[in-house]
Amino acid sequence: MAYWLIKSEPDAFSWSEQVENGVEPWTGVRNHQAKKNLAAMEVGDRAFFYHSNVGREIVGVVEVVRAGYPDPTAEDGRWVCVDVRAVGPMPRPVTLAQIKADPVLEDLALVRQSRLSVVPVSDAHWGHLCAMGGWNSHG
Repeated sequence: MAYWLIKSEPDAFSWSEQVENGVEPWTGVRNHQAKKNLAAMEVGDRAFFYHSNVGREIVGVVEVVRAGYPDPTAEDGRWVCVDVRAVGPMPRPVTLAQIKADPVLEDLALVRQSRLSVVPVSDAHWGHLCAMGGWNSHG
């Protein structure tokens, strides 16, 4: 299993909408590195759901339930998406300020490549962030 972090502006698509919708295609990514990250996702991978711009915090965990396929919102067919389903909310949202203040997370892609909307998360960073948010990383 691999770990990821996916970003969404809550005024465009929020954690509560993800929960309400159950399974949701993660569409609209138009960056080549983020596209490669989406294409690398496999069924069963987990991702932090991160509210960008407003909130700037990890608010939940999702699971990939369908691996990469052509993004139906892309007119040219060059982009991919995956389907994710909500696993659960982060008991204590983990803010960007907390992440940046923690030296253990200084090389986290969210910090190093702050504009990228889909980034990998190492096993060590996943466990650390889960502990910060009160999430059982093995659940």
